[in-house]
Amino acid sequence: MRSGFVSLIGRPNAGKSTLLNRMVGTKLAIVSDKPQTTRNRIVAVRNYQGDPAAQVVFVDTPGIHRPLHRMNVRMVEIAYESIGDVDVIGLVRDATDGLGAGDRFVLEKLERAPGSVILVLNKIDLISKTRLLPLIDWYRQKREFAAIVPVSARNGDGVEILERAIIEQLPDGEAMYPDDFLTDQPERVLAAETVREKVLQHTHAELPFTTAVVVDQFDEVTTPGRLQIYCSILVERQSQKPIVIGPGGALIKQIGTEARRDLEQFFGSRVYLDLHVKVRADWRENDRILDQAGVAPPTKTRR
Repeated sequence: MRSGFVSLIGRPNAGKSTLLNRMVGTKLAIVSDKPQTTRNRIVAVRNYQGDPAAQVVFVDTPGIHRPLHRMNVRMVEIAYESIGDVDVIGLVRDATDGLGAGDRFVLEKLERAPGSVILVLNKIDLISKTRLLPLIDWYRQKREFAAIVPVSARNGDGVEILERAIIEQLPDGEAMYPDDFLTDQPERVLAAETVREKVLQHTHAELPFTTAVVVDQFDEVTTPGRLQIYCSILVERQSQKPIVIGPGGALIKQIGTEARRDLEQFFGSRVYLDLHVKVRADWRENDRILDQAGVAPPTKTRR
């Protein structure tokens, strides 16, 4: 048997979270078309049968970018720490993007990576092979990779090949988590992230970057068989509050309805979800709010 930690690293909006959800077979990380959607570190465990059998502990990380706020500093630090603390790194790259300084910067950060590095060229369903080959050549000239695997996290093309390549790089070892262990995400964080995903889907411009969701109360005792979840959606300016609420409260009602359905499916329980929009001008610089929103300081991946 083989087992080990695999970190998904890359620039924002490369599709790391979509790939994680695809490989573990369930939705753990929220996804959107907005950069910097992932703000925290997500551990997800997948057990593979076969020869060899394997337990893979996937670590999804925020995209590597230039931090402008305390929140972003935390996000980037989480990504950096996971580079030196895993057995395999999956460098996930949006194959539709042009090459630039960001690619060289990420490669520089991987120079001291102790584990194997697999280049994952994502979104191949949106690009022709004639555009893909020069990208592969460029990366091959920059460093040696354990494997280069083109995939589409959205439709699953190439994902099984990637999983086999990952398992080949893992060390021999026993399972580190029980068979039924799925993720280390607290239920409160999962609830907050589900609401934030719906906010991202229904808002535009600067709002995705300036909103956060914190769980004020998570009650599964008062009414047996029903979760009662009370959340605050934080915005930075008073003018943003009516945008999230929508005319006559229509948008926040839609956000709540869609989030409640997802939460009921995930938790297997009826959910009462109560949402309020609050103005917190400095929340991206506030350590207490960042802790509540799940944007935790980096911690060691291994146990």
